[in-house]
Amino acid sequence: MYGTEFSRNICSLPITPELLAQYGFDPVFEGPQATTIPPYQYSQRSGVEFIDNKWYTKYIAGPIFTDRAATETEVAQTAAEQEAAYKAQKDAEQATSVRASRKTKLADCDWTQLADSPVDATVWATHRQALRDITTQAGFPWTIEWPVAPE
Repeated sequence: MYGTEFSRNICSLPITPELLAQYGFDPVFEGPQATTIPPYQYSQRSGVEFIDNKWYTKYIAGPIFTDRAATETEVAQTAAEQEAAYKAQKDAEQATSVRASRKTKLADCDWTQLADSPVDATVWATHRQALRDITTQAGFPWTIEWPVAPE
């Protein structure tokens, strides 16, 4: 009951430094995001830290891998093995997404290969082959140079 009444009372008031002091609260300011290396890292919250008499959210680059001992259900894994498995999973997810986009792009130009199509079928066939070949690009699956559809 106290929590509900407290929520009703405090939510109806403007949040000021005086109000925070009255209830014994300290404001927490948004801290800077962690510097990450995409596509495998992301910035994640890791508590708060006190800097220059103010509280700030603290961010770290994640995910974090640590050596893991074997258990009854899992084999031991080093941090490097976990990171390699994580990167392989992310690469596979991205490759699946790119292939789905390619499938849509191919479906959108299927009509160009019909016998009575009013376009140059050979030019479009070359474009469609370029779409099929994106998986051989050096940056696949993270950096794709999509072929431009013919006019």
